[in-house]
Amino acid sequence: MSDVEETTNQLLDVNLHENQRAIQVTESGPRSESEHLHVTVGATVPTGFEQTAADEVREKLGSSCRISKDRGKIYFDISVESLAQVHCLRSVDNLFVVVQEFKDYQFKETKEEVLKDFEELAGKLPWSDPLKIWKINTSFKKKKTKRKKVTQNSSKEKTDNGRGDKTDERDVKKEFTSNVLDSQILDYYENPAIKEEISTLVGDDLASCKEETDESSREETDPELLKFRVTCNRAGEKHCFSSNEAARDFGGAVQDYFKWKADMTNFDVEVLLNIHDNEIVVGIALTEESLHRRNITHFGPTTLRSTLAYGMLRLCAPQPTDIIVDPMCGTGAIPIEGATEWSNCYHIAGDNNPLAVNRAANNISSLLTKSQVKEGKLSWGLPIDTVQWDICNLPLRTGSVDIIVTDMPFGKRMGSKKRNWNLYPACLREMSRVCRPGTGRAVLLTQDKKCFIKALSRMGHVWRKVHTVWVNIGGLHAAVYLLKRTPQPFVHPSEQDGERSPW
Repeated sequence: MSDVEETTNQLLDVNLHENQRAIQVTESGPRSESEHLHVTVGATVPTGFEQTAADEVREKLGSSCRISKDRGKIYFDISVESLAQVHCLRSVDNLFVVVQEFKDYQFKETKEEVLKDFEELAGKLPWSDPLKIWKINTSFKKKKTKRKKVTQNSSKEKTDNGRGDKTDERDVKKEFTSNVLDSQILDYYENPAIKEEISTLVGDDLASCKEETDESSREETDPELLKFRVTCNRAGEKHCFSSNEAARDFGGAVQDYFKWKADMTNFDVEVLLNIHDNEIVVGIALTEESLHRRNITHFGPTTLRSTLAYGMLRLCAPQPTDIIVDPMCGTGAIPIEGATEWSNCYHIAGDNNPLAVNRAANNISSLLTKSQVKEGKLSWGLPIDTVQWDICNLPLRTGSVDIIVTDMPFGKRMGSKKRNWNLYPACLREMSRVCRPGTGRAVLLTQDKKCFIKALSRMGHVWRKVHTVWVNIGGLHAAVYLLKRTPQPFVHPSEQDGERSPW
């Protein structure tokens, strides 16, 4: 046990050293060069939750926020010092720095003239400040990017070294030591989910030395060579050109202007050309993948995105000591997001499917392990528990829950439309029983709107609809309903009604 503790401490020291070094790079280097730099940042958010995202930006960054006419986008001004905080926003998917915005762009009559204007536009844009932000952001995000590459190409690099590359003796010793550390630490954990997380973190940290050598040699070969691509996102019916045509001609002009190399897959810079009717926004991407990929490692058939889960939770305004329940939790996306952001509340994740409960438990375990390894210290855990139960017969006291937030079965990939006509009324009735009269609230997501409205109309004495948010879930037009529990006490249905649980 002492050997395991010693190796674990060594691993935590490596993580802490790497984190401190990354913080020093972002705080001392780039900030001193552009400490007074202010730019406009754009963010994509779940459609329908633009106002929720704007409220989070104002609350956490103190910046005024503008909601775009193009649904699912917001814009806000920040200083370079706030760039790290922007990446910690919970309601945004992707980030980009705005190069220039044209609110009323006048398109020419013919396609040739429009594309010619796009070519000329590339040389007229103010690229300087956005590229500085991109460079600072790259140094801030470099660690994550490099880890991804090492993980994917580790076996390939070992093969290349075997063909005659010079390898330092210290690297050989580190590689041998890393294998010993891997086996000792992984044997200590029995949970497969924890083993997976630890294996990834150990492999990434111990490969950093080899990675830095490869990076420095590449920069010495051609330090200024950048690969890029242009992505055009177009919405509107009156355009005489396609998205591919706009990206092709604008991208060619960008290549001529900067002398960059075009690469559609392994690119360093992604230039965005967002066109919505007569509005054009040119930007540079600040994220490689959506920020909603943060909590879930064990996915189910209908896993909810973390950004959407955050929007639903924020809609019901959790207060300290609130008891928040997701009675149909699936993989646990909503309770996990809630426990991460609202740690002063208590969260319960339940489902009738044992596989779903197991996935939720594994996701909680993985997240807890990851946070412990990153922070380098033991944690008291998260204010969350999982339980298997029947949604129509919850093992909870009457009036004991403050908030209910859940993603109800759509009847597409889970359940069926026909079954929902029995399930929805039974769910709303049981939720009204456990929810606190007068102050309780519920936020429910469903695509089967007709069935839900019909069931809600039969529950008007216990539930009052406050607000509806229309969202897009994988191409399905769904709705998020905010309900308020009325002061009327719950009355159990009489046995003569003959109503039976659909489960």
